[in-house]
Amino acid sequence: MIQRNWQPDFLPGFEQCLLPLERQPDSLGGDPEDRFGAVLVRAIERPHARRAVLYVHGWNDYFFQRHVADFWTQQGYDFYALDLRRYGRSWVEGQLRGFTTDLSEYFEELDQAVVELNNEHDQLVLTAHSTGGLIAALYAHERPGVFDALVLNSPWLDLQGGPLARALGPVIKTIGGQRPTAILPPTDADFYRRTIHTSEGGEWDYDLTLKSAPEALIRVGWLKAVLKGHARVAEGLAVQAPILVLASARSEFSRKWSERMASADVVLDVEQIAQRAVRLGPVVTVVRLDGALHDVFLSPAPVRERAFTEIARWMRAYVTEEQHAHS
Repeated sequence: MIQRNWQPDFLPGFEQCLLPLERQPDSLGGDPEDRFGAVLVRAIERPHARRAVLYVHGWNDYFFQRHVADFWTQQGYDFYALDLRRYGRSWVEGQLRGFTTDLSEYFEELDQAVVELNNEHDQLVLTAHSTGGLIAALYAHERPGVFDALVLNSPWLDLQGGPLARALGPVIKTIGGQRPTAILPPTDADFYRRTIHTSEGGEWDYDLTLKSAPEALIRVGWLKAVLKGHARVAEGLAVQAPILVLASARSEFSRKWSERMASADVVLDVEQIAQRAVRLGPVVTVVRLDGALHDVFLSPAPVRERAFTEIARWMRAYVTEEQHAHS
């Protein structure tokens, strides 16, 4: 068993450890020679239960949602979060933020996190947001029997944008192979940040150098990897564990700011989420929350409390203490 070196995290009440990763010699991520890895975070005050939950963030993001950890702790779970390679706590100077050319690259740090959790826990729940939700679904499909449940928060399961965006797919795939680090032009005015960050009237005071960082650019190779993941979902996955998918009741897309954006998903098409969710596995529950934002857990308090209530009720129905991941 590997002995991890846990250190205090910058988020009060949490600690972190580095999961070293194999650095590929031909890596396109600008990885430094001396440090390449992912960072696993856990709550210091935890129930030390046989049950654990692993949280995976979305694009241009990191773990900072202490209230999500508090919810799972209250449910009797030890809480862990993973900042994927080139994101958040794992990012180091010189790397291309969030860049990958294959979503399965993340399976390396997920495997390490699972091994770490399995040292102390019998039952594992995987929860993830947005792009992390896509990665989590693909990973759970490839690792049958590892998780007792998946809880996905607005998972990115299809390309938002309709026929025009889909028509660009072959172009992206071609350029993605030839010039993977080429930068795509921005497609929005970051109205999402306006709905959540304290500097623009939102509720959450997260680190803008780790989430919503302007240097986290959309690169063709990364989008190609995402499209490949979408194609696998469209074909149908076979995640054995029961799946709960949370999403807003509506999306709101516009080139001009509207107050309606403060109670909708302004990033993804929630109808696509609902339609594609049933292709993840045989047991899928979809919960639509009126007034929810793209990150359901960053929605106004009444909405996120409803989300937590739905999760707790669903967990009681589908995941009992007697169930074990490796039984």
